Amino acid sequence: MSREENGVDMAELKVAPSILSADFASLSAEIGRVSASAVMLHVDVMDGRFVPNITIGPPVVKCIRQVTPLPLDVHLMIVEPERHVQAFAEAGADIISVHAEATFHLNRLLDDIRSSGCRAAVAINPATGLGAVEHVLHMVDMVLIMTVNPGFGGQRMIEEALVKVRELRDIAARRGLSLDIQVDGGIDDTTVTQAALAGANVFVAGSYVFGAANPADAVNRLKLEARKALAQKS
Repeated sequence: MSREENGVDMAELKVAPSILSADFASLSAEIGRVSASAVMLHVDVMDGRFVPNITIGPPVVKCIRQVTPLPLDVHLMIVEPERHVQAFAEAGADIISVHAEATFHLNRLLDDIRSSGCRAAVAINPATGLGAVEHVLHMVDMVLIMTVNPGFGGQRMIEEALVKVRELRDIAARRGLSLDIQVDGGIDDTTVTQAALAGANVFVAGSYVFGAANPADAVNRLKLEARKALAQKS
């Protein structure tokens, strides 16, 4: 039986390498470098409107799907995400995260994601409170709490965002919800311990992983540091 600390099952700690920081000229090879240790890949989709940057669309997700069996965690940082959910589902997404700030009809959008055959997740920016998502927690498999302002990789974590992680873990426990809490932004071998102690169990890491000499070792190091922090607290 796995041990649990802060409502986090230590066996369920997951690192999701973000391909935003990978070398896109050798994307298949980059994915291969983390495949032995990662349990999912995080795919950041940006439209230049919801966030300043522009990244990729369904065709690239489809190509990624062809080179890896890892679950694809597709994070839509786009306006009107309801227009594109089906395309990303058909391209091979396994999990689709949409921002509460990006749609007027969050409940319906989450229903659409689940109807497409994907797991549903909802994301909030550092300045957005949990009140924006509390009413849909029963509809999602995961909540993504951004720990940087979205749009670019390599930023420092906004530690104040971890307060929401603690609050959300408490809410999930009170409601009896089995909920993954994902953090994205500024994750390294120091901040991963802070996030784990706050109650997160899924850690998106881009530059820390793909900037390492051995990305697979970097993924394992993050998991190890998170487990150590939880074990030491017990």
